[in-house]
Amino acid sequence: MHELSIVLNILEIAEHQLKEHAGNKVDAIELEIGTMAGIEMDAFHFAWDAALPGSVLERCKLTIHSVDAKALCSECGYMYRMLEHYMACPACGSFRNSMIQGKELKVNSLEII
Repeated sequence: MHELSIVLNILEIAEHQLKEHAGNKVDAIELEIGTMAGIEMDAFHFAWDAALPGSVLERCKLTIHSVDAKALCSECGYMYRMLEHYMACPACGSFRNSMIQGKELKVNSLEII
């Protein structure tokens, strides 16, 4: 379950920011996670709940923004929403594409108090 290591990395980021900005705790955190980032959201929430007691994120409000995956067809230039990793272009049927968004995993903001 790599979701736990992701949660622990987010916790490290929060701890570093608290030290840098002389805060006491994180009141809110906002994440951006792409639909093709390879993160199972149920496992992520389970890991989040398991890792936070006693940490700087213990009582913070978690907001997650989901980013739809989009691809650009290399054959016809059509941009489309990807629903699975190997999806043909709906315009021309080609499987030659470049994913232009959907693999994001970002901490957008931390509210430190």
